[in-house]
Amino acid sequence: MAGERQAQGTKVRATTPARIDVEGLSGALRRGTVKKNVAAIHIGGKLTLLQRKLSNVLLLNAYDTLLSQSVHRIDARTLCLMIGYNSNDIDSLRDALRGLAETVAEWDMLDEKGRQEWGVSALLAHARLRDGVCDYAYSPALAEKLHDPRVFALINLDIQRRFTSGHGLALYENCYRFVRTGSTGWWPLEVFRRLMGVDDSDYYRSFKHLNAKVIKPSVEEVNRSSNILIEPEFKRMGRSVKELRFLIRENPQLAMLDIDDGQALRSQPVYERLRAQGVSDRLARQWISEHGAEAVAEKLDWVSGRDNVRSPVGFLRAALDNGWAGEGTPPAQAPVPEPSDAARKAADARIARQAEAEAEIDMRAARRAARVARFQAVAEAVKRRNPTQRDADRRLMLSQLEGELEREDFRRHGWESALNARAIFAFWEEMQPGLFEELPELPPE
Repeated sequence: MAGERQAQGTKVRATTPARIDVEGLSGALRRGTVKKNVAAIHIGGKLTLLQRKLSNVLLLNAYDTLLSQSVHRIDARTLCLMIGYNSNDIDSLRDALRGLAETVAEWDMLDEKGRQEWGVSALLAHARLRDGVCDYAYSPALAEKLHDPRVFALINLDIQRRFTSGHGLALYENCYRFVRTGSTGWWPLEVFRRLMGVDDSDYYRSFKHLNAKVIKPSVEEVNRSSNILIEPEFKRMGRSVKELRFLIRENPQLAMLDIDDGQALRSQPVYERLRAQGVSDRLARQWISEHGAEAVAEKLDWVSGRDNVRSPVGFLRAALDNGWAGEGTPPAQAPVPEPSDAARKAADARIARQAEAEAEIDMRAARRAARVARFQAVAEAVKRRNPTQRDADRRLMLSQLEGELEREDFRRHGWESALNARAIFAFWEEMQPGLFEELPELPPE
């Protein structure tokens, strides 16, 4: 039905998208959630699913230098991989970038002095694809709002890729910021329609249609695909629904599985070169994400071609941070006095702590990868069993679980129960010896 389709005009009223969280980034981007602003910018829904994912990745890439750098760059292939998109379809990427440049972002909020502030800006001031690199810019006023840590929640990049509908991702973005408070608070229906991008559709003026086509499918997708579980509640006036809110809690299943969001970056050829140089997994992904694969490869070529480099990783870090040119040399600096013994010891201790922290991060990543591989092997083993065997397997597994919490989680999630991961792996190792023989070792907790 024509009235049921969401309008996709070239100039729509939308608000800026939420932050993305990706493992390996530094600074503010590593926080899991951010408290909402008193009058926070909401997420407009009139972006297509691809545009919404794209805007999140661009913002993630630019966040650290939003206020200090006017133009931001990212390798186009990396950009496509990070949104789970076919990197060969450049025409669709161009269309999505054009849509962001033609989309209007609007905010109406309190400034730091408590004064009401209204503003409007194109979501992107410009975007350009050239030689496999995408460069883009935000208007100064919008960049200031995007960088305000009070305004937005941080969103896991891998979770965003799991969404298949724009309404579902829009609802997730608008709910996730409230995960700490447990509820969105009451929204008038007209506000909710605007957040979902259906405020100009007569079809969705009917709550029956809104609930059937937007609310129920979006709630189901958020609960199935994300790290939170939401439940709608409705406030009625007479027989009519006037307001709604969403109760929010963490999804223990996906939170415990801790989705790995670094596979796209690890697929870059330059990632293997960095690892061969002794760069940690976390730092390699951080550099590729922040500087782009092409820039990292260029600096890596330069460092590899220099003689008498005692610390290639440290030299590469300096080259990336300071923008040293591939054909040049580091800028001349004034002589630096020899550090004191106390300064050396403090530096050694700091390096040791950093190495220990990076080793722990790498260990957690290895543990996640091993758990995911084992769950996949279990799923394949279950498929090969006939229905009678599957039923017997489940009953036997339940009988071996001691706690009611563990049993209830297994009843709900079956062989995907993250709470019972160790017990499930032990069960299937006994059932089918060698099932996990070719998989990576499962590091200790």
